[in-house]
Amino acid sequence: MKPFDRALLETSVRNILIAIGDDPDREGLKETPARVASAYEEMFSSLHQKAFTESKVFNSSLANDGELVVVADIPFYSMCEHHLLPFFGSVSVGYMPKNGRIIGLSKIPRLVDYVAKKPNVQENLTSQIGLELQKLVDPQGVAVVVKARHMCTEMRGIKKANSHTLTSFFSGAFKNKDYRMEFLQEIKNQ
Repeated sequence: MKPFDRALLETSVRNILIAIGDDPDREGLKETPARVASAYEEMFSSLHQKAFTESKVFNSSLANDGELVVVADIPFYSMCEHHLLPFFGSVSVGYMPKNGRIIGLSKIPRLVDYVAKKPNVQENLTSQIGLELQKLVDPQGVAVVVKARHMCTEMRGIKKANSHTLTSFFSGAFKNKDYRMEFLQEIKNQ
């Protein structure tokens, strides 16, 4: 993967402004290429990380095994890889520990941010969160539900404001309807 190229991005933004018929030298736009470059560097920061490195897995009492751990309503922001427009919403993540392995609770929102900070589609974002948590903790199962609004459907095209898209990922024990329903009930009660 190439490193972030700030100069190229600023030139590209300047060219976009010219292409849409605006003047990049007018007062309100003079600093826009630099602002966009700074924003994109932050919004796409995961592109330059080979792996998620902010996890901390603990060995705990086996009393946690089979119990449901849920972190609900984690806000996220990402960019649609089809239109480079934002999509955003919330992620709820659950897992069932196995062999006493648990992850630090603050690491789950960090995992969500890691996955969200690159061009993506919601379906892949949902699966990537679940698969990464599965790899990190090797639990009995993982459940992920993402609820998001997409500016590519609200600002252009069909123009349906406030519509939401729901996606889910269930592995292991959550393939069982009872466990899946328990997780869904927990996030509904939040």
